[in-house]
Amino acid sequence: MGHDERTDRTGRTVEASPTRGEQRADGAVRVSESAADAASIPDRSRGWPIVTPDEQGENGDPDGGSDGNDDPGGDADSKTAATEAAASFLDGRSPVVISNRQPYSHEYEDDEIVVNRPAGGLTAALDPVMQTVEGTWVAWGSGEADRVVADDDVVAVPPDDPSYDLRRVWLDEDQVDGYYYGYSNQALWPLSHSDTTRATFSQSDWECYRRVNELFAEAAVEASEGDTPVLWFQDYHFGLAPRMARERLDDAFIMQFWHLPWPGWDVFRACPQADDLLDGLLANDVLGFHTEAYCQHFLDTVDALTDLDVDRETRSVRHGDRRTYVRPFGIGIDAASQADAAATDEAEEFWETFTSGHGIDGDQQVAVGVDRLDYTKGIVERLEALEHFWETRPEWRGELTYVQKGAESRSRIPAYRKIQERVEAKVADVNARFGTTDWQPIVYTTEMLSGEELAGLYRGADICLVTSLRDGMNLVSKEFAAAQLDEDGVLVLSELAGSSGELGENALLIHPADTPGVADAIEAALTMPDDERAERMRALREQVLDADVFDWIARQFRTAERIESSRNQQESTVES
Repeated sequence: MGHDERTDRTGRTVEASPTRGEQRADGAVRVSESAADAASIPDRSRGWPIVTPDEQGENGDPDGGSDGNDDPGGDADSKTAATEAAASFLDGRSPVVISNRQPYSHEYEDDEIVVNRPAGGLTAALDPVMQTVEGTWVAWGSGEADRVVADDDVVAVPPDDPSYDLRRVWLDEDQVDGYYYGYSNQALWPLSHSDTTRATFSQSDWECYRRVNELFAEAAVEASEGDTPVLWFQDYHFGLAPRMARERLDDAFIMQFWHLPWPGWDVFRACPQADDLLDGLLANDVLGFHTEAYCQHFLDTVDALTDLDVDRETRSVRHGDRRTYVRPFGIGIDAASQADAAATDEAEEFWETFTSGHGIDGDQQVAVGVDRLDYTKGIVERLEALEHFWETRPEWRGELTYVQKGAESRSRIPAYRKIQERVEAKVADVNARFGTTDWQPIVYTTEMLSGEELAGLYRGADICLVTSLRDGMNLVSKEFAAAQLDEDGVLVLSELAGSSGELGENALLIHPADTPGVADAIEAALTMPDDERAERMRALREQVLDADVFDWIARQFRTAERIESSRNQQESTVES
């Protein structure tokens, strides 16, 4: 450990630099942080019924969500910390958040307009922060009634107490196909998950991606106020938009979080548009990834594919008179809300109804998996490991039931339809091979669950299986831990999921392609002594509750404030 590092109470290494940042002679900033880590308000926005959807799906919300958790509550202290960090950095400025998915959508229900609230994940976490600091959220207007309620593309939200503007970008069907289902999810998604065999780089999709990025950048610029506005882009949908915004707003503070893994440089170079994407992302002042490894991969990519100066000491890239700082911010969940949901009567009643309805008695142990039906999640590999488990350990037939909660996703894309078919076929094969008249090995459901019902499933399960082939973070692993109020469950976690760096010490780590090894881990989880189960889960829950999504927000704003402050100090020194 270097002289400028220390270890915090969780055992993570952090840099012991000054609060406001440490400036080197060349102007670069070594920032302290965890290494792991008002337009018009239309009156008609008020008074519409608010609907919290059971689960965001493909219709009108291609992003899906966080694999199922839709409770928008949260711990007041962590929310307050996030809001205070945002307010301190913004210092009276109105931020502009840019995401593909919108925080509120307007739909028709029985000829009436209703408002769908955030359904968990990032949008639900950022919404209360935006309500406090105000500003504008730019997103795709995907709801069928969105145009009806917008005034010059803007609607004030939340509807019951408007406090910030939602500016909608309108996309036609061809743009959705090319930008979202095309380049974003048939080029960037597989590429980021190091799956070059599935990546297709259609020129027409690329041109559509560029045009849509221009639309979002234009909307963000128009919503910006003041001399030094703040823009925060979310995710891989906007690989070009930061540069487009920078060309119009040279003095803006621009930041972005890339929610996917970043692959090795030799994988990323398979993209024919690699140079344009790197140029777009390097227009950010701060670029965030889930893990330190992804940050290093990005810096390696810049080093290998460009002539720019990569500064390893400050984890930054120098280009002209600017720097892009690359930092790890592992995203969390709204853990307090997940725990609250697990404690509800609805959660308990769901578990009792679900298990009795599927013939699962109290003596059986239950393993659960919760996933979007995506080829990166390793669901077929998981089912093969379970098949091997029951084949080699016949004594567990009738003693362990596996519940697979699936959510169809991006069904327009052939690769996703194929994985859905493969999962269904494998479930049928295993059940036909091992099932009996009074026991079904695998219970497979795509039923929509409320946040409380999903939390009840997590709480009741003895084991959670996460077998991702590649995953930026994997929030299911954290949702399971937060819902384990009885602290008697075991997490079996892929070492290829981003969350393994945080949770791996107290989970059972596996490689998803090691079928016998996964089966061994399942047996180890089933036979683990009660005291060890409790010790492991207690540590997991503490980790997840401490590093929640509001902590993720706060860390990014604190980092941004230190970098901007140091940059301003440097400019003042030069001017004087």
